Amino acid sequence: HLRPGDGLVRDMGGLHEFTGWKHPILTDSGGFQVFSLAQLRKIKEEGVYFASHIDGRRIFMGPEESMRIQSNLGSTIAMAFDECVENPADYKYAKMSCDRTYRWLVRCRDEMKRLNGLPGTVNPKQMLFGINQGCTYEDLRVEHMKRIAELDFPGYAIGGVSVGEPEPAMLEQVDVCAQNLPAEKPRYVMGVGTPPQLLKMIALGADMFDCVMPTRLARHAVAFTPDGPINLKNAKFAEDDSPLDAETGGYSAKFSRAYIRHLVKANEMLACTLLSMHNIRFFQNLMAGARAHIELGDYEEWSLGKIARYESAANDR
Repeated sequence: HLRPGDGLVRDMGGLHEFTGWKHPILTDSGGFQVFSLAQLRKIKEEGVYFASHIDGRRIFMGPEESMRIQSNLGSTIAMAFDECVENPADYKYAKMSCDRTYRWLVRCRDEMKRLNGLPGTVNPKQMLFGINQGCTYEDLRVEHMKRIAELDFPGYAIGGVSVGEPEPAMLEQVDVCAQNLPAEKPRYVMGVGTPPQLLKMIALGADMFDCVMPTRLARHAVAFTPDGPINLKNAKFAEDDSPLDAETGGYSAKFSRAYIRHLVKANEMLACTLLSMHNIRFFQNLMAGARAHIELGDYEEWSLGKIARYESAANDR
């Protein structure tokens, strides 16, 4: 919306044409991004007023504006505009926020239906996912999930997790929500997580995830491996001629740890590229393995073994 502008992306044929990516794309609504600008925004019933992090200009974002932006982007899946509340949160405010998020969801649904029916819409089959909120309050989570499930969206997301609460509390919320989601619809946990967390949440019934972790940590010289993450800045890798991670494979496995460490120390952009490619492949392999073992019927045994290997090796470092 701010750069390069959703109007420009629309004129270029939407995100798929603009980026050359011919596969599914999910766009977020801006709700979490506004949450991250806590010092720069004001929330009202009509939407949120906030200051651009680029030039400071005042911007308004409401459910309708979010849907119009995402319609211009033409993503496969658009997310509803919601309020993500920080943890810990006051119960009264959390409930008020859930109610407002539900009202915003209805407005998002109505606006997307209108936009999908317009001539010239980039993707007239764009799908809208509803987002569940409720902080760490089980009763709010359940009530909110049941209400949004009645609106019969193509899929549902669990939002407002991994925003400061301990991991056990996060898993509890995912468990509670998954039990109250339609079994035949995709279940998407937003903004998570580590490899062990993903495997634990799959066991609870989650299907989809997103997180900046693979690429963000790549920019900090971290590579994910089945035996836990490694930091290529460490001196012990200076003469390590073994591949980055032969088990994960892929293009980045052609290069030694010593060479990639050299790229890191030289501030060479290629280091971030190779580590990003590797980390994304690692997560994709992990999800492919999860799907395969669910089909084989031995997911629990397989996932517990994966988690134990990852965590025990990581703790030894």
